[in-house]
Amino acid sequence: MVDRHGLVTRHNPRYLTLDTSAPLSVGNGKFCFTADFTGLQTFFDAYNASADGFPLCTMAEWGWHSYPDAPQGDSQLRLTPFDTFGRAVGYGVDETGQEALFRGLRQNPHKFHLGKIGFTLEGKPLTLDACRVQKQTLNLWEGSLCSEWTVLGTPVLTETFVHPWEDTLYVRVVSRLAAAGKLQVFLSFPYGSHKKSGADFTASSMHQTRLTHKTSQSIHLERRMDSTKYRVTVGFTGISGDTLPDTGLLPAHTLALGGKARGTDTWELAFRFEPLHIPALDRLGDFVEPGGEHNPPSFTQARESCSTFWKTYWMSGGAMDFSGATDVRAGDLERRLVLSQYLTAIQSRGRLPPAETGLSCNSWYGKFHLEMHFWHSAHFALWGRVEVLKKSLAYYQKILPVARSIAASQGYQGARWPKMCDPSGFNSPSSIAVLLLWQQPHPIMLAELCYRAAPNEGFLREYRDIIVETAEFMKSFVHWTDTCGVLGAPYIPAQERHDPKTVLNAPYELEYFRWGLQQADQWLARLGEAPRFGDTAEQLALPPQKDGCYLAQENCPDTFSALPFYTDHPSMLAMYGVLKSEKVDPPRMSATLDQVLAAWDWKSLWGWDFPMMAMTAYRLGRLEDAMDLLLRDSPKNTYLPNGHNRQTGSNDLPLYLPGNGGLLLAAAMMATGKQGFPQGFRVQAEGLYAYL
Repeated sequence: MVDRHGLVTRHNPRYLTLDTSAPLSVGNGKFCFTADFTGLQTFFDAYNASADGFPLCTMAEWGWHSYPDAPQGDSQLRLTPFDTFGRAVGYGVDETGQEALFRGLRQNPHKFHLGKIGFTLEGKPLTLDACRVQKQTLNLWEGSLCSEWTVLGTPVLTETFVHPWEDTLYVRVVSRLAAAGKLQVFLSFPYGSHKKSGADFTASSMHQTRLTHKTSQSIHLERRMDSTKYRVTVGFTGISGDTLPDTGLLPAHTLALGGKARGTDTWELAFRFEPLHIPALDRLGDFVEPGGEHNPPSFTQARESCSTFWKTYWMSGGAMDFSGATDVRAGDLERRLVLSQYLTAIQSRGRLPPAETGLSCNSWYGKFHLEMHFWHSAHFALWGRVEVLKKSLAYYQKILPVARSIAASQGYQGARWPKMCDPSGFNSPSSIAVLLLWQQPHPIMLAELCYRAAPNEGFLREYRDIIVETAEFMKSFVHWTDTCGVLGAPYIPAQERHDPKTVLNAPYELEYFRWGLQQADQWLARLGEAPRFGDTAEQLALPPQKDGCYLAQENCPDTFSALPFYTDHPSMLAMYGVLKSEKVDPPRMSATLDQVLAAWDWKSLWGWDFPMMAMTAYRLGRLEDAMDLLLRDSPKNTYLPNGHNRQTGSNDLPLYLPGNGGLLLAAAMMATGKQGFPQGFRVQAEGLYAYL
């Protein structure tokens, strides 16, 4: 049995010096708070100063905002017609002459920073020169952040954690400065922004902060930003709020607590955030639960709930212990796996698919990309946490009518799933996103992983329509030649380097469609229904190849020799890594992997490419190559001290959760596979489920 406490706690991040590139976060899967070395967000500007900075945000999955001039739909969007085997199909790919509408649809709605929380001294902002880091430790086992620091030589101890069920941040402050009335804790509200930080602190006239009620131990605030409304309740003990008015508009959108001697060196605070009206969530029905007027639970009660939750989390699900390994890289692999479990737990356990930067900051305006849902969340089923995957899988049921309308508007059957979207499910216009295809089989894949982890006839029936309508679209997308079915233009493959007007039979899409159609028939068979899609699957073309290697697509003979074709995702490998296509010739796939290793531009890869390639190498029996790929030293395979997969060279992606999810997926595949890990990576594993 794995010593889970020892496994987890030996990877607690510990900082003894300032590192603005890798701040630490606490969260509950649907609400996340990222802190600086003070345990709060005191130095928001310093962490966010550089273009590639890692912002300090407070974010919730319900936290969506739209500008007042945001388009009220895409009915006026001019579509570009693409020839589709003799008929025209329109896609929103060109902003020319409709720039405001196009960009407005992309930027709205966006996630936003709910509120910045930090320290001041005697009512003035702190400076980095006045402060020193002593020690900061993220206690993974209990889900709390302990920050020891000094200001002008005086020690301050801050403990920070998030309630496991409520969107509430808890803070305990211990310092002589608190007893003396010199220290303050502030809560400052920005206007929402589509930019990386999700915050605009310069637009004070664009939003409203009203103090609605005050007691000796609580303050109740209501926030309005255009059509977005939310409530903030602040509970406190040992600290003064006497300087505040009883009700009314809050000056400068800032609440300050403390600054008055109370004779105690210990403060306890709770900041609860609750949605009141979030228009972006209206289509999801009961997504927003009405909040109560009661005060947050006490610090002690919440601390016990948090500790119990995290201990239970770590004691359940899968575990991998590499302490007996002899390869020097095993310790870092174990660290990455433990921290990836934590990071996906605090940012990716909600009812919506996560954004690529989760709840840490905005990427692509905070919208989520459904082709990434697999890389974000498939691992939950393999690590014994299938109920987490089921929560976000249910999103497809919510937006099924939208997916049907997308397919119908383009002349297809079934449901065509969007790519880049907000909770409504509507596609954001894009020169690339609306033409992607590889997210289509994902609901079948994710549902199948859930079913294999917990077989249940009720689940089969619950997702029957999702499976069938997904397959109906894929079947209707196939074009028939005299000899076979093909995946032809227009679409853009996972490797986004190909002209959508000439693409033909991209291997991953081809084999993923084949697998999805076959799996849909198996799903129907489990329910006692007749097959509907197997004939189409069997008559699809074979993956294109040349000179003993698989190509990026049939009309790309220069895959390995001409730019830009050996950049971005080498997605032809995925058909024998993510999938195990029966149509793949393993020696030819091995030769293709060799070509990728020799010719590919590694700087252009993304975080999930490394586990994807490792999975392919593993299926080929190339275990050493699999581990080399999983841990390869490369800009986009960088793992920071906080565990995040930084996309070095991309200012917009100081973190990248698909990389963390892919790492967990690939490692679980190896741990449960017959071949095991390569020599030197002796592992003690438990609680894991096999992959396909």
